[in-house]
Amino acid sequence: MTIELTMLLYSVILLLLLILIPAGESIIRNGVMAQAGSRDNLPEPSVFNKRATRLKNNMIENMVLFAPVVLLASATGVSTGDTVLGAQIFFFARVVHAVIYLAGLPLIRPLAWMVSLVGIIMIALALL
Repeated sequence: MTIELTMLLYSVILLLLLILIPAGESIIRNGVMAQAGSRDNLPEPSVFNKRATRLKNNMIENMVLFAPVVLLASATGVSTGDTVLGAQIFFFARVVHAVIYLAGLPLIRPLAWMVSLVGIIMIALALL
């Protein structure tokens, strides 16, 4: 498996963790039975849960961009130093982004997002 595909797999694992964080917090906060039910009358989510949910949604949006370029590179046999570096930049920037987002640190979060976008662009440019 190429490094690019490995970074895609790691990104999917990261996404799974980001899905589990707000889900786990909700179970701890509201109990298993409340979360396993219809969830029609749950209390307002905590600030942390709202932030974790936004983080999860942001990761999904970015995976929609990252996965296709990695899969296209793989399907076309394009694997260069730029595609490898781009995939690594994306993954590690997303890890940093997640930590920053969960910690609620302002201003630097968009920088981490922009770095991850650079990784996607590097792969896309190698395909052109």
